[in-house]
Amino acid sequence: MDLNQILVWMVCFSCVTFLLRAWRSHSNRGWAIVAGLILGIMSLLSLLAPPWAGFIGGGLWGSLILLPVFGLAQVHHRISQAQYRIARRIMTVIRWLHPLDGWWEQPVILRALEVGQQGQITQAIRMLNTQSRPDHPFNRHASALLLLMEARWHDLLHWIQVHVPERELIRNPQLILCFLRALGETGDLNGLVWSVTRYEPYLKQGNHCAPLQMARLMALAFGGQTAGVNQLLDQGLVAGRAEMKQFWRWTALGVTGEPVALKLSAWRDRTSDPTLKAAIAWRLHHPPAALAPSLTPASWQTLRRIETQISEELRYGRGLISHLHYPAYGTYTLLVINLVFFGLELTHGGSQNTAALDRLGALIPALVREGEWWRLITANFLHYGAVHLVTNMLGLVVLGPFVELKLGLGRYLWAYLGSGVGAMMVYTAIALQQGTEWQRLVGASAAIMGLLGVIVAILVRGWWQEGSAIARQRLRLFLGIIAVQMVVDGLIPEVSGLAHALGLIWGLALGIMLSVGSQDRR
Repeated sequence: MDLNQILVWMVCFSCVTFLLRAWRSHSNRGWAIVAGLILGIMSLLSLLAPPWAGFIGGGLWGSLILLPVFGLAQVHHRISQAQYRIARRIMTVIRWLHPLDGWWEQPVILRALEVGQQGQITQAIRMLNTQSRPDHPFNRHASALLLLMEARWHDLLHWIQVHVPERELIRNPQLILCFLRALGETGDLNGLVWSVTRYEPYLKQGNHCAPLQMARLMALAFGGQTAGVNQLLDQGLVAGRAEMKQFWRWTALGVTGEPVALKLSAWRDRTSDPTLKAAIAWRLHHPPAALAPSLTPASWQTLRRIETQISEELRYGRGLISHLHYPAYGTYTLLVINLVFFGLELTHGGSQNTAALDRLGALIPALVREGEWWRLITANFLHYGAVHLVTNMLGLVVLGPFVELKLGLGRYLWAYLGSGVGAMMVYTAIALQQGTEWQRLVGASAAIMGLLGVIVAILVRGWWQEGSAIARQRLRLFLGIIAVQMVVDGLIPEVSGLAHALGLIWGLALGIMLSVGSQDRR
């Protein structure tokens, strides 16, 4: 399978996914139009110019789907950080790539938020009222944020209850957060805790859990659960400016009865953020110390459950991509070694030159039988072509930091090398027995599949020994990934499904042994 074919499959899968999401949600029809257009163009090219179908389709997919999706994620991140000017500049650019679904008007809405942040609320409201789609989710969110900027919590709560239907509220996680904040600030703590549970499915969007974690932070802070608040903030589960994180820490301390009024007053005088100033002024006039005793037993139980969920998610449920921020020196070292070997391939005749691969240490069972045992090791660092290298290194970068964090550097290297070398040993024995001793094998795929086996072992242990629901959910996900991988192995003749299966088995066995007594190495 060449790069063109890989791009065809990738783009088709992505576009079909967008079409299904648009059909299920009955919204975001602009994405459905774009995805359908790309699929149509690729289908036509597959008939007229098959060698170019993947490349042209990939270019369209990157320009019309990937860049807008990434840009929109940046816009939402900047809005969560109250960086409305930067969000407006990003949206001004990406709206040209996706002028549908109300994107064209969003820079004006962000400009209104920018003006409101400067204290000119009346002008900001006037700008929002000029919009042609006042019921658009983005416009509603902006209207709520303007009330939040002035800490008009009673007005915000009333506005959401009157002007935002429930069916629209559940589609807008940021608007849900405004509603939850208003409940907490106005003293309806039991309503806040109940609503966090009520809206939890709508606050979690795939692996994007930031809205859900923010909702949990509010519930724990207004409930005076300082340990849970610190865990969320210290472990990076809730992003935000340092001053806002400190605001929530002091809110939780204030609920417990700690004297924080003087600290809040000093902080209000130092900060230049008018939104934070308004929030602190409200907090000083409405101290939260009397809120926690009003919690019902059911609310206390919910807070305990939230803290348990946070602990489980830190161990098993965080997205693998989030672990890329962990300094995984073992993974970085393995990545460099693979790149060095690929460089040697290029200087010795090319990465698809079989003679060069043989000289550098490709696995050939007959030669291993004659004493060249080192091929069991070197074959794990050689790759047949750039696509082979990139796909394996992507798997290493995604899976490696997670396993290294769980096992520690030493055990991680044992798991990686043990899976790769072990798979090569068994593969050699089978090849010698079946008379295919001159068949060549290269690639880190067996070791990568070993990492997948280690992750499965860790999740199984968490499910059986701790009864972790998060571990069980993640286990189902990874078992699905393994099933898809096995199907792909059967469809592509150039891929050694046997080596993948052997690496997975070795990883599972090593993971069971090495994960005993292991803890996150931070």
